[in-house]
Amino acid sequence: MEFQSLNVWIMETLKSKNKKVTTAESCTGGLLAYQFTSIGGASDIYEGGIISYGNEIKHRYLKVKNESLKKYGAVSAIVVEDMLLGALEMFGADYAIATSGIAGPGGGSLDKPVGTVYIGVQEVGKKPSIEKFLFAGDRRGIQEQSCKKALEILARNL
Repeated sequence: MEFQSLNVWIMETLKSKNKKVTTAESCTGGLLAYQFTSIGGASDIYEGGIISYGNEIKHRYLKVKNESLKKYGAVSAIVVEDMLLGALEMFGADYAIATSGIAGPGGGSLDKPVGTVYIGVQEVGKKPSIEKFLFAGDRRGIQEQSCKKALEILARNL
């Protein structure tokens, strides 16, 4: 399924269930929000999101624990889980999507090379679905692959 048709399917499904989604983005830098807002009628299912690129923003607005950031780093499942919970609380949505990763070209390490991305989706009151990926390509390519995978995970959870 291509981006546009996947976006439309997600929007129609959420609308039919009278549900809303929010986003908490780091490495995708607003690309997920754009995917929702690029379709007419987006306000029926999307009220907003947050680009929490820096750790201080993750902590202050999404209530990501400083201890988690220090122990596991921003690119980790535990931080994405906190981002999901923070976004659900902040926006009062039914579903949240969160991304945190290393899009490159720098910033990678042996443990977390460039292309490492954690993506999570959570419905209110349910356990989150968080997955780790290793994408290849340049910065834009990694961001686009992350965005597409995030939408696929959301679609799977609807």
